[in-house]
Amino acid sequence: MGLIGEVLLLPVAPVRGVGWVLRQVVAEAERQYYDPAAIQRELSDLADQLDNGLIDEAEFDRREDELLDRLEIAQQRRTGTPGPGRGRPA
Repeated sequence: MGLIGEVLLLPVAPVRGVGWVLRQVVAEAERQYYDPAAIQRELSDLADQLDNGLIDEAEFDRREDELLDRLEIAQQRRTGTPGPGRGRPA
C-alpha cells in the first residue's frame, strides 16, 4: 500500500494498535495457561490439597482431568500435532 493508502488509514491507526495489543495479551495468557511447568505445579498443589483433606476424591478427579487435558493440549501445541476435532480422528 502506498503513501495515499497509509494517509487514508491513519484515522484507524489507534484501532489497529488496540487490536495488536489485545492479540499480544491473548497470546501471553494462552502461553501461561498452557505452560507445562505451571500445569505440573497446579497438579502438585492439587495433590497437596487432597492429602491435607481440603478437597475430596471427586473434586480431585474432576480437577485433575481438567489439568491433564490442558497438559495434553500444551504438548500438542508444542509439537504441532492436531488433537481430536482438529483434523485427526479421535
